[in-house]
Amino acid sequence: MVLSNLKPEDQARIVAVEGGRGIRQKLLLRGISEGSTVRVVSSDGGPVVVELDGGMIAIGEGMAQRIRVQRIAVS
Repeated sequence: MVLSNLKPEDQARIVAVEGGRGIRQKLLLRGISEGSTVRVVSSDGGPVVVELDGGMIAIGEGMAQRIRVQRIAVS
């Protein structure tokens, strides 16, 4: 599953970033790397907004489609 498929309030762990060194570096500079846990704030058209470590990060749709995630069940 990719990040852009998640709905608001979904939580997920990033399992892989598909792409070259450039995209990995851009995401790393934003604090997003494999193993990070994010919560989706908004994903309805336009950028995907996620919460990570108490901060909000907007990720373009194309970039969000390259981030493989595993949904985390919230109780």
